[in-house]
Amino acid sequence: MEVSGREEISELIYNNLIRHKDELVRSYSASKSQIGYFFVDDLLPKSLAKKCAEVFPKPSEMRCLKSLREYKHVSAQMDAHDSFLEEVLYAFQDKKIVNLIGEICEIESLDPDDSLYAGGLSLMAKDNFLNPHLDNSHDAQRERWRVLNLLYYVTPNWEAANGGHLEIWPNGPKEKPIVIQSQFNRLVVMATHDKSWHSVNKVTVDESRCCISNYYFSNHPLQETDKFHITKFRGRPEDTLTNIVLDIDASLRTLIRKVFKKGIRKNPHVYDKKT
Repeated sequence: MEVSGREEISELIYNNLIRHKDELVRSYSASKSQIGYFFVDDLLPKSLAKKCAEVFPKPSEMRCLKSLREYKHVSAQMDAHDSFLEEVLYAFQDKKIVNLIGEICEIESLDPDDSLYAGGLSLMAKDNFLNPHLDNSHDAQRERWRVLNLLYYVTPNWEAANGGHLEIWPNGPKEKPIVIQSQFNRLVVMATHDKSWHSVNKVTVDESRCCISNYYFSNHPLQETDKFHITKFRGRPEDTLTNIVLDIDASLRTLIRKVFKKGIRKNPHVYDKKT
């Protein structure tokens, strides 16, 4: 299927979301009291979703994040990659899609992030993982609240046994998570607030799980209890030592942010546009 660009792609996304709107409203509403989420399958025509996978950058073309917290490959510098990926990514920032998702989740003053702060492309290869964590509560300027995480998975034939699946922890990271499979051509939308613990389990195969991600921000937090917080990691329930180390790590980074409101250095994970 040939498309002219992001406007046509956004129209395809919008029409699919409209078709499933009632179902998506029910899904989000049913989970809203803990961690609100919904997902929709077969988001785009298969040929377009497959093209995303075909032109997705290799791990060597992305920034590798490897620590006790996480092990993954990311990129927000979209002009360094195939232009089709940029068209798809920014299609999710079309005003009518943002407004529609806002209606589904009953969130007002919802805005996309043109700078792709912590968004963009992510890839998880063999042994990659993302420990349970809370996303940073704000944007880079600490002006708007991060409220929704959009994850669009584009790897064909990604099986349950492969790992690399999203986990959400509605009862906190000491209980069992809900696993949402990183299924090909699936869009997952998840609320982010001070209780929305989530993770990605380890990839077990010598293949890459590819994802196109966006964050939406708002002038208001999702919950009255929300307060500013950095990205905070924990180990899995059985990883006692990891929990101790990551608790100390989070405490030190929180202390630094109390002194330096916007951090010591600029977060490099943004789209540095040349024009």
